[in-house]
Formats: sequence, C-alpha cells, structure tokens
Amino acid sequence: MDRMIVDSAIYRGGHRTEGPKDLSDALAVAREEGDAFVWLGVVEPTTEELDLVSEEFGLHPLAVEDAVSAHQRPKMERFPDSLFVALKTLSYRSEGQVVSTGELMLFLGDSYAMTVRHGAESPLAGLRASLEQQPDLLSQGPAAVLYAVADLVVDQYLEVAAALQADLDDLEAEVFAPGRPPRGLAERIYAFKRQVTAVRKCTGPLQEPLFRLVSGSVPALPEKLRPYLRDVADHLARVTEQVEALDRLLSDILNANLAQVSVQQNNDMRKISAWAALAAVPTMIAGVYGMNFQHMWELRQPWGYPAVLGLMVTLCLVLHRVFKRSGWL
Repeated sequence: MDRMIVDSAIYRGGHRTEGPKDLSDALAVAREEGDAFVWLGVVEPTTEELDLVSEEFGLHPLAVEDAVSAHQRPKMERFPDSLFVALKTLSYRSEGQVVSTGELMLFLGDSYAMTVRHGAESPLAGLRASLEQQPDLLSQGPAAVLYAVADLVVDQYLEVAAALQADLDDLEAEVFAPGRPPRGLAERIYAFKRQVTAVRKCTGPLQEPLFRLVSGSVPALPEKLRPYLRDVADHLARVTEQVEALDRLLSDILNANLAQVSVQQNNDMRKISAWAALAAVPTMIAGVYGMNFQHMWELRQPWGYPAVLGLMVTLCLVLHRVFKRSGWL
C-alpha cells in the first residue's frame, strides 16, 4: 500500500498539520474535529490496494472500479457519501506533434480528498505545495482540492491548445506556400487532426460536470468556491471553442491541400497532353510519307524532303505557341 501513496496529510484550518500515520486513525481525527480533512494522493493503485483505502473511506464499489481500470471519459458521479470526478490530463510535444494523455480521479467526502493518478503525464507535482501556500482557499475543505486540480488541468489544456495553434499556423503557411505542395502533406494534416481530436475528447465531456458544479447541483460544495469554479468553466469554454476552431481549420486546410493536388494534377495532365499533341503532328506526317505511295508528286522533287521537315517544324511551333498562350505549357 505504501507503494501507491505519494503523499498523505491532515489539514486543519487550511494548514498542513502532523497527525496519525495510520490512515484510519487520521480519518477518525479529521472527522472528530469537524474542520479538518485528510488529503491522500495515490498513483496507479491495484484493485487490492484501493480496496483497502475504500474500506476506510467508504467509497462506492463502482467508483473504485473506475479508478482502478482508468480509461474513463471526463465525468462526475454523486454517491450517497462521496463525490467521484474523473479528469483527463494533457501534454504536447511540438517536435513530434504528439498529444499524450493521462488520467486523474478524485474522491471527495465529508473529511477526505483522494487523488488517483494514472499515466506519466501528471500536473500534480507541485499542486499540493502551491495550494498549501493558500490557506484561505484550502480552509474550504476537500472541495478546494477539486477546484485546484480542475483549475490546473484546464490551464494545461490552455497551454496545449496554444501550442497546437502555433504549430497549425506553421502547417498552414506550408500548405499555402507558392510552388508544388510537399509530398506527404495530406498525411501530416490528417495526423495533426487526430491529435486535435484527442484534445477534444478531453475538453468536451468535461463541460457538463463543471456546469453541474457551478450551477449548485452539488449541495456540499462551499458557496465561496463557486466563483472560482465559474472561472475554471469559463477557461474550459474558451479552450473548447479554440479546439473546435482548430478542428474546422484543419478540415479547411485538408480540403485546400486536396484541391491544390487536384489542380496540380490537372496542370500536369494538360502539359502532358500538349507535349503529346506536339509529338503527334510530326508523327502523323512521317506516318503518311512512310506508306510508300508512288503517286505523291513531291517525292521526286529536290525540295520535297526539306519542305516536309519545314512543315513539321512550322506546325509544331504554331501548336507550341497556342498551348503557351492558353497556359497549357
């Protein structure tokens, strides 16, 4: 069990204090005092490990199952004695244009808050220390942990969306650069669109749980925290709009690239057709004279051979000029 526990502490009046090392004793002390709560942080627990904690906290079996299996969409579920919230974390590497996701689950009760982390991409490294510098906020109880985690995750979304926007601007400039589009550009646009879709799967479903928190459908939430959560909801709405705009722009860029490729192919076919026409004229004339008819009056003339060659050259020059003026060459 110690393997999965990252940190555990009792908070009284917004300040971290010493307390019993045993989780059951610490929870009993917090519940007895009334204004204290236990904040437990765990990482990638097994079923057996989380079952031990669930017995102490009285967690609902369905929520425990979700926390162990992970791979949950962002959601919030209310149980008689606890609140379960699942969040997706994001990180983005511009050099490979890859979005990586992780998962954070929170259990909130009358005197406890527990965060469960899955995946390497976690923003919680300095969250506890940062929140401990804000005792007024931390004094609001376990719900303050929920706000701090949600705020940090949404701020992470903002950073990822800004990085995606910067890379998309570069990709857009490359698509509309003069000259022939680079090879494999459509594949790169589609791969980028998949990364944006991964972000949408994190941001979109989170709107409904945040709306429920802000609207007051969770009675245990302190009134003082609602303005903070509204700010988080506003940031999330902004990120969602930005990501949807990125997705639409990527679709437009992909269509524009496909149109460019189609236009380039048409230009190539016109050039090929024009050169084929230029080659067909002398071929046709040479074919006529290659049939060895005897009654062709110019065959016995000394000027016949150069005259036919001149005719070929003249016709080719005329066709070349016509194709050039029409833009086929």
